[in-house]
Amino acid sequence: MDPQIKAVQERLVALGYDVGRAGADGVLGRDTIGAVKRFQAAAKLGVKWPGTIGPSTLAALNATPISGVPGQALPPIVDEVIATPVWIGEARRFLGKHERRDAKELDKVLGLDASDIAWCGAFVAMVLAIVLPEERMPSNPLGARNWLKAGINLDGPQVGAIVVFWRGAKSGWSGHVGFVVGHDRTHVHVLGGNQSDSVSIARIGKDRLLGYRWPTTGGEPPIGALATSTINASITTNEA
Repeated sequence: MDPQIKAVQERLVALGYDVGRAGADGVLGRDTIGAVKRFQAAAKLGVKWPGTIGPSTLAALNATPISGVPGQALPPIVDEVIATPVWIGEARRFLGKHERRDAKELDKVLGLDASDIAWCGAFVAMVLAIVLPEERMPSNPLGARNWLKAGINLDGPQVGAIVVFWRGAKSGWSGHVGFVVGHDRTHVHVLGGNQSDSVSIARIGKDRLLGYRWPTTGGEPPIGALATSTINASITTNEA
């Protein structure tokens, strides 16, 4: 549950917008995205990426009066919703899920047998489909290298970027894909599936990097270089 998303949902509900049967559950699902789009259209915001929550949408939500409740405003914490892409919050909900211990849950959300199939690409596709329902996926999302054709190209790492690595041999066909959550001088910090057979954050060498991509419907990519950081995570060299 993301408290920033929950605050936005509560505001939408107060304004009469339906965010789905689960109500304000802190998950940016299809119903909430639809409610955001309807609000943006009603407020005539003309946002470039309808359904995404940025400064103009937050400002309009704050400024729109709730009938019978003058001066009602969103908590300041929702400003942070701009800083971290919503798909990273969704991916973090699955951290620690293991392909054998949590097989029933993982297999259901991924739509495959995770213990039998390399599922890093399926994890990326599942997360994006939940929060970016209009995002165009690769023709075969299970193939990690196919994600090099998804979204738009980035010259460097950004939090939320889709990152693709080669595995086995750079000239081969196998690879690995996940989401960037940080980087240091030699490694990318990757939130992904099929890392030690689970959803985890791992450090993967930049010498295996093939490219960074940004979801087409994920809003404008961050500007400027991402600062390096440290993280207590294992280094992985083969995510099979």
